[in-house]
Amino acid sequence: MTVVATYNIQMAMETEQKKLDPYTVTAGVKAVLGDPNKGVYFVAEVDGRVVGQLMITLEWSDWRNGDIWWIQSVYVHPDFRKHGIFRQLHAHAKDEAVKAGAVMLRLYVEKENQRAQDVYRGLGMDEAHYVMMEQSLPRE
Repeated sequence: MTVVATYNIQMAMETEQKKLDPYTVTAGVKAVLGDPNKGVYFVAEVDGRVVGQLMITLEWSDWRNGDIWWIQSVYVHPDFRKHGIFRQLHAHAKDEAVKAGAVMLRLYVEKENQRAQDVYRGLGMDEAHYVMMEQSLPRE
């Protein structure tokens, strides 16, 4: 299992108390790594060790005639939190988005995760006026 998959599993447990299937998560990470159309991971390293990550996926906006970059799978190892790791990852993602001509950065955050919301606001992100809806679909 990759460190990215491990961090995804840890993030789900910490933020939503969800236990993810390691096989499924590993396959999902490998799918992204094998197909840049699915997304891209940015990782932060300290002394050769991955200590933080985020994934970018794209959403086309016909209203804005441009890509919206969605920040997902955010995780910073507990030993490296409050050291500016996510701030650096966000800055890198933002710079790359601007270079690519993206029109917006977005992310979703658990309603109860006030600490994360405060971090995102501190980076200049605002709460959107949308409510997210979802529907799980059966897999064949």
